[in-house]
Amino acid sequence: MDFHDTILVCEENLDATTTYITKQQQTLAQALADHLPTAHVLALLDLDKKGWQNIQAHGDFLRWSQGLNALPDVQAEVEILHQVCVQSVEQTDVNQEKVTQALQQLHPWRKGPFEVFGVHIDTEWRSDWKWQRVLPHISSLQDKVVLDIGCGSGYHMWRMLGEKAKLVLGIDPSPLFSFHFASIKRYQPDAANFLIPTGIDDMPEGMKCFDTVFSMGILYHRREPLEHLYKIRSLLKKGGELVLETLVVDGDATTCLVPRGRYAKMRNVWFIPSVAMLEIWLQRAGFKNIRCVDLNTTSTEEQRSTAWMTFESLVDYLDPDDAQKTIEGYQAPKRVVMVATYEL
Repeated sequence: MDFHDTILVCEENLDATTTYITKQQQTLAQALADHLPTAHVLALLDLDKKGWQNIQAHGDFLRWSQGLNALPDVQAEVEILHQVCVQSVEQTDVNQEKVTQALQQLHPWRKGPFEVFGVHIDTEWRSDWKWQRVLPHISSLQDKVVLDIGCGSGYHMWRMLGEKAKLVLGIDPSPLFSFHFASIKRYQPDAANFLIPTGIDDMPEGMKCFDTVFSMGILYHRREPLEHLYKIRSLLKKGGELVLETLVVDGDATTCLVPRGRYAKMRNVWFIPSVAMLEIWLQRAGFKNIRCVDLNTTSTEEQRSTAWMTFESLVDYLDPDDAQKTIEGYQAPKRVVMVATYEL
């Protein structure tokens, strides 16, 4: 099968960014061809091509590219079982100050943490804590084809690969996240995980290709949450598993918060159901074996400003006189993890 027509090639002199993009589109083509039908492969490669074209047109592309290019060009390995850590396999010393300066070009770092040549990237979110809450309750990812919707920087994708997934595909339209992912992936270019810069709405309908689909921190941003669940169902294989993490509020099966405006200073929050109502949504969308496996109030230790994300964070989104409420007076963020399967 020849996918050369779908590969994005820059006419500029090759630098680390261009080399990365070209290499990843080539390895993505092969990896998808090994696991997905041809029609879906072509559609996903086209989404990847368009996504990178949009990124290259972004006003911050030069800054991000300079940061990626400034990272050391050395052989390294990525440890992913218990953390995401890039380590040199050469005897040459790596200048950590230059690594820090390069990675700071990619500020803000929101999802992580990462370790790159001894430099600790203390991200806004402790995504490792979320992974620790999720992992004990999901089916084994070994030899599975996995989709991570809204994958962010790809932290969880690396941890999924660490659980021996056969292929991990992440989608996220936010341009900076693609560079965060690239700063790790450039050191393990043949790893079977890929970030396509696109959103869930652009994914082909009825793929039915994935053993497990993760949707974590996405549902409350959707104007039509049931459509999101139906879309996920169309992507899952028969018997496939959905891992859903989202905001919830206290209440019964009739409770759903619809913010009048912002929620915790976020503009794009539409529906926050109770756990009981969320179960009904999942049932209506055709899911079975629905389980609530974790319920957790987000703490200011899990989400906070750091030297790697210097803007406002959770403490600024809460009522200064009552941390049980958002600054708008709503219930403070509480997150649930739901696991369900789709049976035809």
